[in-house]
Amino acid sequence: MDTYWPHFFQGLKVVELASVLAGPSVGRFFMEHGAEVIKIENPNSGGDVTRTWRGSDESDNGLSAYYCSVNQGKDVRWLDLKNASGQQELYNLLAQADVFLCNFKPGEDSRRGLELSMLRERYPELIIAQLDSFPEGDDRPAYDIVLQAETGFLSMTGTAGDALARMPVALIDILAGHQLKSAVLMALLHREKTGEGSLVNVNLWESAVASLANQGSAYLMTGKIPGPQGTLHPQIAPYGEVFTCIDGKKLVMAIGNDKQFGALCTLLNHPEWLSDPRFSGNPQRVKNRTELYRLMQMEIAQNSRAHWIQQLGNSGIPAGAVLNLEEILSSGFAKPLIQVSRRGNQMLKSLRMSVVKRK
Repeated sequence: MDTYWPHFFQGLKVVELASVLAGPSVGRFFMEHGAEVIKIENPNSGGDVTRTWRGSDESDNGLSAYYCSVNQGKDVRWLDLKNASGQQELYNLLAQADVFLCNFKPGEDSRRGLELSMLRERYPELIIAQLDSFPEGDDRPAYDIVLQAETGFLSMTGTAGDALARMPVALIDILAGHQLKSAVLMALLHREKTGEGSLVNVNLWESAVASLANQGSAYLMTGKIPGPQGTLHPQIAPYGEVFTCIDGKKLVMAIGNDKQFGALCTLLNHPEWLSDPRFSGNPQRVKNRTELYRLMQMEIAQNSRAHWIQQLGNSGIPAGAVLNLEEILSSGFAKPLIQVSRRGNQMLKSLRMSVVKRK
């Protein structure tokens, strides 16, 4: 069943006064499902800062890949909210809007004449979605690496010692965006039932801590502080070990239960591992995962990755190839996503690439 509804929010108007990734990702969600999304950018600052976040291999002429990732298909308006005419234009937009996305820094809404409490009173049917950085009382700017450090994620990445690793995407922004999107959807449902708007709020720090999931609960239950884990799962084995095949290509497995481990033992022609007390159950395999990895690697190294992926799949054993972006984005599965992305990028380029100050 096709669950993509490109016209589901047709007629909905979203005003986005948010920048970087989390807030704009919510705007993109509504745009992709038919809403009109008007993105407000400041002509005096050059607009959304991600316009300038270009890698060394990106052209200086045009839009950055970072900006394009969440701003395609939006109607960009350049408004100087420090003057009365810019504020009035925004008020006019909000009077017709259903959702207002913003990520004001502490006190910034007052300085711009956009106090959220005032907007709430002025537009009682409007859903105001505010994204904050840290909990109240901590006014620091929330850059991704800082959040990864201060919410425990950085301490669990990388490998032993000081070889920590930043997650290669701003995952905490993405998590917060999903939480804010859920809050807006609940507020829309509430308005459908009552006619009332809402003020909803999400902050990046709490979104990250709430997403610690099993890692957080494991600490609360055991008191043990998890350290860097690389690709490994701390509670399941073999899960996350990276195996190198005869052709030098790599794969991972995700053995989640004894049945899958039994199928693996059969496939690798080592049924004796099932009765080996070191590997007979998941707790034992976690304890002895280094030795199990050594034994498995010797077998995996005897054949190609394509061979193993097919054989593992045929045996019902969860496994995946370690692919780079070229391999992923050239696959048949990725083509529909790329087509949508390219259409959106063309829409962006047709808008305006240079900052034009509005009087």
